[in-house]
Amino acid sequence: MNYSRLGLAALGGTLASFAFGFLTLWLVPALINEGHNYPAVFRPKEEMMTVMPIGLVATFISILVVAIIFAMINQGGSGITGGARFGVLIGIFVVCALVLHNYVNLNIGMKLALMQAVAYFLQWTIVGIVIGLIYKPLATP
Repeated sequence: MNYSRLGLAALGGTLASFAFGFLTLWLVPALINEGHNYPAVFRPKEEMMTVMPIGLVATFISILVVAIIFAMINQGGSGITGGARFGVLIGIFVVCALVLHNYVNLNIGMKLALMQAVAYFLQWTIVGIVIGLIYKPLATP
């Protein structure tokens, strides 16, 4: 396993995740507005900012884990294709394990759940592509 490339892939994936997240919230303010319909579920912005460091570290760790899984199963080939395929699978996992699970457990509407599903699916697909583009296994002699 190429640890330096793994670290770079995790860092690149984290930056891509945050960039996509900020871009999504800027271009699709309806996502935030829909969340405002559930004040008992979501923290106010000011309170959210106080715990944001936990979210930043957790995001990096989750992307590092995903990059490690990619490195363990990557069989070479095109980085963008392999990364996209991997990102789609992770996106489906996140939608099913997180978004739809939260829809069942939290008192949120289907509209918000579907908006989150699309956003998270695209975000993880992009993260997978970035990991695929950055991570390269060690050359075998």
